[in-house]
Order: sequence, then structure tokens, then C-alpha cells
Amino acid sequence: MTEPVRRSRSTEAFYGRRKGKPLKGAQAVVHERRLPELKLDLSRPAPADLAALWPDPVASVRLEIGFGGGEHLLHRARMAPDTGFIGVEPFVNSMAKMISGLDADGLTNIRVHDDDATQLLDWLPEAAVDHIDLLYPDPWPKKKHWKRRFVTPVNLDRFARVLKPGGRFCFASDIDTYVNWTLAHIAAHPAFEWTAERADDWRNPWDGWPGTRYEAKAIREGRTPAYLAFVRSS
Repeated sequence: MTEPVRRSRSTEAFYGRRKGKPLKGAQAVVHERRLPELKLDLSRPAPADLAALWPDPVASVRLEIGFGGGEHLLHRARMAPDTGFIGVEPFVNSMAKMISGLDADGLTNIRVHDDDATQLLDWLPEAAVDHIDLLYPDPWPKKKHWKRRFVTPVNLDRFARVLKPGGRFCFASDIDTYVNWTLAHIAAHPAFEWTAERADDWRNPWDGWPGTRYEAKAIREGRTPAYLAFVRSS
């Protein structure tokens, strides 16, 4: 009998729940209709030129891992119609909410993956992505669970492989231990450099930042978010 593969950061990165309340009404209809159209088929090889994934020409490719309700992803897609976006979100209810917004806005520059982000990262070609966003990821605050955090050496290796030289990785969190954890891992990785030159560079959101509900909740509860930007060295 074959031993089951143990879950780890090299085999699987999603540990959360995948479903909440059953989808109802128009949201359920839109989700069922649009998800098959938008979902990437990882059973086939990725195109050498990722621009082929979108019906209209795109000048760059941006990936968001764990987009939640899709506020940031939808905002960026509206603001940059010449960018091809890939959104990753395993939680069904969040995916349905984002797809409803996409459908209402008539956006054509978003594709999605509704499972583990590491599957997508391993599928993508080398040096094919211009930008990766990891915004308010699950902090796994208990020390015994820190190994479940998405920022790890093996996942930074994945980021380094798919990012173009000069590409950016942006990380936001309101949890000090996760911010420090990320900075320590970046400092130990040869492929990334932190872009901050002064405190305001990590205290203030990036240009075009729309805010998210997670950010608003953190601020209400007295936590200060940090906005970290890293560049993929050449």
C-alpha cells in the first residue's frame, strides 16, 4: 500500500477551510457559470507566453495569492486593463464574491486558480510574472503553526523562479511576528532585495492601494499594517 503524501510547504500550502455557507441566488448562478471559463487548466502545460491566457493583449502579468473577497484584485484589474491578472483563492465563498464583481464589471483580464497556490507556481513558466501580491495572508499566530505560513524558503524559491528579473513581490500584514518573519526570510534569500529606504516606505500603502476589509479590521482593532516591497534581483 502506498504511503499517503504528507502535507508540507513543498507539496501543499493551503491549510484553511474551503467552504462556508452554501452559495445562493444570483451569486451561485454566476459562480457556476463563470468559474469554468475563468479557471486555469493546470492539467495542460502552461503557454510559453502567458499573454495567451487572456482574450485581449496584455503588457504584463500580475499574480495575487489569497485574494479574499477580491477588493484589491478587482480594483487593480479595473485600473490596469492592459495587465493580465491571475487570482488564487481556494475558499469557495470568496471566489464566488470576486467572480460576481468581475461579471458585473465586465472584466476580461482576470484568470483564477481555486486550489493551492503552490500548484499554480509550479505550473507557471520561468520568468513569466511581473508582480506577485501576498496581502494579509493567514498569520498562523501560534508559534507551533508558524511552519504553515506561506512565506518560506521553498516558496520564495518558487517566487524567484516565476518572477522576471526586476519583478516585484509585495507583502502586507498587520501581525508583527509575520512581518519580522518575512523580512528575515527575505534577508536570507539571495534572489530578493527589500526596496525600503525610509520608514514611510513600509508604513504607507503602495500607489493605487484601495484598502481591504482585513486592513480596516486591523486598524479598528489597533494594529498597524506594514507594506513590504521586494524586488527580484537580476
